[in-house]
Amino acid sequence: MAFEDLIGWLMESFMSLQYVGVFLISLIGSLSILFPIPYTVVIFTLGKTLEPLLIAVAAGLGSAIGEFSGYALGWGGRKAISDKYRKKMEFLAKAFDRYGPWAVFLFALTPLPDDLLFIPLGVMRYKITKVFIPALLGKFLMSLIVAYSGRFTITIIENIFGVESSFTSAIIGTVIAVILLLIILVIMFKVDWEKRFGKYIVKKEDSEQKA
Repeated sequence: MAFEDLIGWLMESFMSLQYVGVFLISLIGSLSILFPIPYTVVIFTLGKTLEPLLIAVAAGLGSAIGEFSGYALGWGGRKAISDKYRKKMEFLAKAFDRYGPWAVFLFALTPLPDDLLFIPLGVMRYKITKVFIPALLGKFLMSLIVAYSGRFTITIIENIFGVESSFTSAIIGTVIAVILLLIILVIMFKVDWEKRFGKYIVKKEDSEQKA
């Protein structure tokens, strides 16, 4: 059995489990960019027969939990980083504090590869609640849109969220995601974040102390 056929068989098996299957395939499909399982196909297909709201709850929870494989990878990988780069990551985390949750929500809502953000956030040791809650909301809304598009067959939304992606497209997307991730990590380590954002962080801390 070819790998592509195996993926197809797994997806059909998960669909037979209905809501539990939606949760499981969303969890597995989001575990890493190394698992190119287009779980949105299942969400789209089951949206025609099951309740879209319940599908979104199951898929949102499963995919949000699954995305933390990238966060955990970044968290653990920080140990291999020198003190020099760790200091840069600390300042980057502070600079990211204001708009970080919005960025997580955006990546979760759109087809943007989430690991591009979750791995760096893990490296920064960004507060886990500021990652999980926006990710859960974004994945829930994305899944709800895909499920309803399956029910009403809205082609435009279908194309935006890639629910007709073939296995080959998933592989290509994974390769692109890995390349973009490497670029982001290089930028993270090369930029002197303390120099660029240090003065703004100091001002914020001073204002908080005065308050």
